[in-house]
Amino acid sequence: MEQQSKKQIPLVESRLRHHILEMPKEILKASGIVIFGRRIKSLVFTTDLAIIKNCDADAVFAVYPFTPQQSISDAIIKASYIPVFCGVGGGTTQGVRTISLAKDVESQGAMGVVLNAPVSDINLLAVSRAVDIPTIITVTDEKTNVASRIECGASILNVAAAERTPELVARIRSQFPDIPIIATGGNKPDTILATIDAGANAITYTPPTTQEMFKAMMQHYREG
Repeated sequence: MEQQSKKQIPLVESRLRHHILEMPKEILKASGIVIFGRRIKSLVFTTDLAIIKNCDADAVFAVYPFTPQQSISDAIIKASYIPVFCGVGGGTTQGVRTISLAKDVESQGAMGVVLNAPVSDINLLAVSRAVDIPTIITVTDEKTNVASRIECGASILNVAAAERTPELVARIRSQFPDIPIIATGGNKPDTILATIDAGANAITYTPPTTQEMFKAMMQHYREG
């Protein structure tokens, strides 16, 4: 019996918008996390609206190193055609403000809220009870009491331990086989696969900057 060929996937493009930033194909090997009926495997780690509007990621991971502001989350959510997970503090910004920000981004349409690693358990618990969307807690090292984080309302873990991420993911997965894990996979196929093999369900991908992509385009124009 002849082996049945794979079905061809139709590709629909516009006359102009045919160049997009593609997520690494290795991410497709992840199981994904189903949230409100949508399976999320790839999350583009950026707040750049140009990249958000021109990539094939499943969702946006909108976390940035400044005090969270409602105007920023509102702009990203309105401009994005894919779900957005918004950072609401946990480091410099804590307490009542994180709860207020979480409520605000939920009303704006965010799919989930992301809290930074330093946030206290009591603050995490307050945020998780204040919103009806997933609360994601960032884990950066082995010192984190993951069990306590889960008990206080974390529904998803975001593992970000640089080059030690696969090791930390594997450690958490062995102790908590059912907890959904998002993890940084780096920019190389082997590190992405290692993170998935360790137990990550979804991968955050840090894209090249628009400056870097524009530089490559200009070089192509010169050579062309």
